[in-house]
Amino acid sequence: MNTGKRSHNFWIGNAVLTVAMLTLFFMGPLSDALGIWAAVLWMVLAAVGMALVMSDKREEPPAPD
Repeated sequence: MNTGKRSHNFWIGNAVLTVAMLTLFFMGPLSDALGIWAAVLWMVLAAVGMALVMSDKREEPPAPD
């Protein structure tokens, strides 16, 4: 039975995705300071965040009714 409890990787992944979202909000100033590396930073943060969130899968989903 699924108790709804999430692992630490899930919450760390959500925190990393929040930082990735903040980099999008401040992409203008970041790109002025970092150039193309601002976009690279955003892509890496998004990829790491999604990998951490998706690594939380513990069991197969239930079969459809």
